[in-house]
Amino acid sequence: MSPTPGPPARITALETHDIRFPTSRELDGSDAMNPDPDYSAAYVVLRTDAGDGHEGHGFSFTIGRGNEVQVAAIQALRHHVVGRSVEELCADPGTLNRDLIGDSQLRWLGPEKGVMHMAIGAVVNAVWDLAAKRAEKPLWRLLADAEPEWLVRQIDFRYLTDALTPEEALQILRRGRTGAEERIGTLLERGYPAYTTSPGWLGYDDAKLTRLAAEAVADGFRQIKLKVGADLDDDLRRCRVARAVVGPGIRIAIDANQRWDVAEAVRWTKALAEFDPYWIEEPTSPDDVLGHAAIRKAVAPVKVATGEHVQNRVVFKQLLQAGAVDVVQIDAARVGGVPENLAILLLAAKFGVPVCPHAGGVGLCELVQHLSMFDYVAVTGTTEDRVIEYVDHLHDHFLDPVVISEGHYTAPTAPGFSAAMRPESIARYTFPDGAFWAEDLAGEPNTKGHAA
Repeated sequence: MSPTPGPPARITALETHDIRFPTSRELDGSDAMNPDPDYSAAYVVLRTDAGDGHEGHGFSFTIGRGNEVQVAAIQALRHHVVGRSVEELCADPGTLNRDLIGDSQLRWLGPEKGVMHMAIGAVVNAVWDLAAKRAEKPLWRLLADAEPEWLVRQIDFRYLTDALTPEEALQILRRGRTGAEERIGTLLERGYPAYTTSPGWLGYDDAKLTRLAAEAVADGFRQIKLKVGADLDDDLRRCRVARAVVGPGIRIAIDANQRWDVAEAVRWTKALAEFDPYWIEEPTSPDDVLGHAAIRKAVAPVKVATGEHVQNRVVFKQLLQAGAVDVVQIDAARVGGVPENLAILLLAAKFGVPVCPHAGGVGLCELVQHLSMFDYVAVTGTTEDRVIEYVDHLHDHFLDPVVISEGHYTAPTAPGFSAAMRPESIARYTFPDGAFWAEDLAGEPNTKGHAA
């Protein structure tokens, strides 16, 4: 007589943490719109009674003040998650995505934008992290190995079918299976191309810019990025310094972080054109689709890139339909998690526009590498003109940190979404009661508090 099966494993807790790192003290992450960021994470852990030790980890990225609001938004989703069957949830994560986005009362706070949508993304990403761990695969491999029909079922195609239908998405994914195993081998051997923003933060002086730009080239990066937009004379000088250091064969991208109106974006970009910028990133409001289209037409051959602050798949759809961007920049923690980013990757593939993800923030490199690697293996089959942003900050706080080798992301092999932070980092940098912040707010000297 076979034993009576026990009750199904359930999600037993949704735990949140307000984690902040004091990056503003070294001006790491500084740009024209955000001069003093403290890289932060509204962090979520999903705990289960499955007995296998697996947890789901996810987060929303912020830059300090207001992170507590993002944490509260994640907590507001608890009743949708706690008590759900672990097996059912991991077998079909799209069900949770639809439930969270479809909540008739929470939807009024968006819909599908802002703090609540980022909270949904954090929770949904935590579920995908859990699913990948239970499958004993890194997320990129879980996605690449999945049947195209299953992947299409994970995506919400509402508002997209005038640009991309489920049938078209299925065709793209079916084509992507041809040669996928060979590309997996290439990825594991060579990794995925990266570019670095580490030399280019606006608060760095010329000596630091010079040193870090030279180090980037020596480390194998073929593209760097500079923040611009605060003062044109300063930007002209900094671009001149950077170009002299890296030479003509290295791409230099520039990033205005939404600083300009349309006419100003055109004027400023043309003024910097002598330094051969590869793209101008976020030249104006991320919501201004027609403004991006006008800028793109006026500043060519400089490319226009955006996406870091684009709030959902619908705006990405419009940017592509309007011919407003040359480069799509997804963000793993801005939109509603893995399924929405799958939709954006497929939209970009249909329109033939390369995806070069944003990753300037705590943990964003760790997450978005999985999405680009899936895109290469199972969607587009190419890394041509595709690079993932890399910043050399805070990776040591993660259990499975990114590894860069010769200017490439090394493909992760550990199961999950690479989202899990070290418990000691969570304890130390939780705001305001973690060890670092308790000492800092009390005015006590702290010699170990600077971000890594």
